[in-house]
Amino acid sequence: MRSILTVVILFCSIFKISAQSAHNPIIYADVPDLSMIRVDSVYYMSSTTMHMSPGLPIMRSTDLVNWQLLGYVYDTLADVDALNLKNGKNAYGQGSWASSLRYENNTFYATTFSGTTGKTYIYTTKDIEKGDWERHDFRPLLHDHSLFFDNGKAYMVYGSGKIRITELKPDLSGIQPGGLDQVIIENAGLPAGGNVGLPAEGSQLFKIDGAYFLFNICWPKGGMRTVVIHKADKLTGPYTGRVALQDKGVAQGGLINTPQGNWWAYLFKDQGAVGRVPYLVPVQWKDGWPVLGVNGRVPDSLELPASKGYIPGLVASDEFNEKQLPLVWQWNHNPDNKSWSLTRRKGYLRLTTSHIATSPLDARNTLTQRTIGPECSAITSVDLSGMKEGDVAGLLLLQKNFGWAGIRMLEGKKYLVMETAVSGEQQRLPLSKNKLYLKASCDFRQDKGSFYYSFDGEKWSQLGDSFKLVYTLPHFMGYRFGLFNYAAKTTGGYADFDFFHIEDHQ
Repeated sequence: MRSILTVVILFCSIFKISAQSAHNPIIYADVPDLSMIRVDSVYYMSSTTMHMSPGLPIMRSTDLVNWQLLGYVYDTLADVDALNLKNGKNAYGQGSWASSLRYENNTFYATTFSGTTGKTYIYTTKDIEKGDWERHDFRPLLHDHSLFFDNGKAYMVYGSGKIRITELKPDLSGIQPGGLDQVIIENAGLPAGGNVGLPAEGSQLFKIDGAYFLFNICWPKGGMRTVVIHKADKLTGPYTGRVALQDKGVAQGGLINTPQGNWWAYLFKDQGAVGRVPYLVPVQWKDGWPVLGVNGRVPDSLELPASKGYIPGLVASDEFNEKQLPLVWQWNHNPDNKSWSLTRRKGYLRLTTSHIATSPLDARNTLTQRTIGPECSAITSVDLSGMKEGDVAGLLLLQKNFGWAGIRMLEGKKYLVMETAVSGEQQRLPLSKNKLYLKASCDFRQDKGSFYYSFDGEKWSQLGDSFKLVYTLPHFMGYRFGLFNYAAKTTGGYADFDFFHIEDHQ
């Protein structure tokens, strides 16, 4: 009896420790290209949302695990056709890419670059939690750069394969004429064998105890995403490199320490259709180098507080009762602000068509949120009485291989439809009602999506077949829930969405 009791107590103790500790991934959602800083006891993180608007999200945490959206650095990156979904152009997979977040002389800096505009962007604020961001932009774009301050000067370290450093003007408005500008590493992927499918990129530079540490990601052919670190005693080198982590494809990021002096590497992993998800890896120091992982491996459990979930910090339900959208929402490309409203009908989001489209991918004013793993679902209710001939509205799972369920107006009649980008229309049912409930479910253990409909919000029927969720490089983003309405024939019709409810099925 004593031995059985001991085993039970031991099991309960292990379970309690596990339940009270964090687990990888720390965020089971698309939060890629992390850049992280700590100011006193508070951590701040930026990430990539590319073609979404507003963009360059800033998040806050006090424990490295539980994060909350503070806001976005910009409302719109640029007023160009590709970002406006106009004249047949789009910015899928483009927009703004990997950012760099820094804090220097009581000022916060968030920087990014864009292949869509060909520019590098530097934003500054004194108050990262409430303040506005001041913007500088210049050409050329500096790919996957790391903003770095050293001895009173500002630099950017950037490049792919060949890593360069360039000095910035004191006001950060551009590259300093005649300033430092040189290659510091000829082939940053060489420590991983040099035979790389993805050249070393994603630079993040740190100065720790007088030494310079440059983090990069590369992808050896036939291997996996790999963390490479280079170290130097001087900013300009020479740099010595080594493979720092090669496990589970977890890579790209940098270093952060806690107020207690513990070190972590923040990285991410390609996690199928849900996107690129953040991981934390413990770091020890040996012979002046950061050693990542536990015996070179990425642990599942972490000696950090347990996650409290991602609702409402990173995703959230919305009753559309406020005059502004909660921060969790982002538009697919720049919105047409004249054609959506939270006030024309109190308690509803109204999406009014303003241009002709052929699919949800070129529909203006598609409102999106992240999906979350391992399983999640979203429910909405939509009033169809304002729709016009040819209009299409509903609930979307957004990626290149999208799927949606909703309403299509054809020859004066309403039809309940489920459609995917790959298979086209899977099911069409005649519809006589003006109010409809729609549900989208995602199972990221199998990368499978399903749609359902209801007339009372309680009894549900599946619409169409489940379909494969596929992460594609042309969009370079995990699946998102979306609310949409577009016109195929005549503009001016509208759909009223009553609410959006999201659930995490852990």
